[in-house]
Amino acid sequence: MSGPSSRMLALLSLLQVHRDWPGDVLAERLEVSPRTVRRDVDRLRELGYRVEALRGPTGGYRLSAGSELPPLLFDDEQAVAIALALAVAPASGADIAEAAARALGAVRQVMPSRLRHRIDSVDVVTTPGTTTVDPGVLVAVSDAVRTRQVLRFDYDSAWGGDQHGRPSRRVEPHAVVARNGRWYLLAWEPEHDDWRTYRIDRMHPRTPTGLRFVPRAIPGGDPAAFLAARFKGSDGADVWPCTGTAVLEVPARSIAPYLDADAVLEELDGDRCRLTIGSWSWTALAARFAGFDAGFSIEGPRALRDAALTLAGRMRRAAGR
Repeated sequence: MSGPSSRMLALLSLLQVHRDWPGDVLAERLEVSPRTVRRDVDRLRELGYRVEALRGPTGGYRLSAGSELPPLLFDDEQAVAIALALAVAPASGADIAEAAARALGAVRQVMPSRLRHRIDSVDVVTTPGTTTVDPGVLVAVSDAVRTRQVLRFDYDSAWGGDQHGRPSRRVEPHAVVARNGRWYLLAWEPEHDDWRTYRIDRMHPRTPTGLRFVPRAIPGGDPAAFLAARFKGSDGADVWPCTGTAVLEVPARSIAPYLDADAVLEELDGDRCRLTIGSWSWTALAARFAGFDAGFSIEGPRALRDAALTLAGRMRRAAGR
């Protein structure tokens, strides 16, 4: 660690990451003695940072939050991370583009020149989505999750509409999940005795109920994975409920750019390839294989073969034959 000032900045950075730090662990991370850590903690206190001492075999420290806490300091990596996060904020789905741009300008202005050059070298072009979330709504929903408070809200239908006739909901909110530029609430809905997901950009929270609830265990324990599974039509693990394999009469390289991350592609001789993919239904899966605009033969399972025959009949009827 280079001089006392850099070491104190690193110490403050560590204290901001975790609530409690054993003294010997801090000394090891900073590559100094526990005595040096104690001296640096005293210097931080002199600057106005409220650092509490913890009891224990080796002691420890905690950075307390407070209204009189001096401006937070950031090391180089943290400063760059904050600037980049602000730069891509318009693509987050939250309606904070203007505020993020102003914040980025303020952060950049106080950065050392070496960091400004690093930020300016990253020319970020964002593509905001067609829908954005009101920051006030996002905060209200997130606060209900944090305080474990029953949430009441009106909900816009998927086809739009005005405030009249909005269906009202009463749920137990468990997690806010950001996915592909949209924000979702994962909640337990007692009326249906099941988990439900809601797009937060369609939510209009009502007056807080003040009613508390006991959180339930989210299936699988991971809200993001549970939401991803629901989007695939699965009630369990984050996998497609229908998976099949076919041999396509095209080179593997010609379809590789259009496959999902969970697809399994094998190159065969004669400009053919074997592909295993999934979908939410067998008929939809058959349509996915047909959508590659190439001849193919189904290897299995039998449900996929039956779905292909069903799809073929629908296509003939659609063509008027």
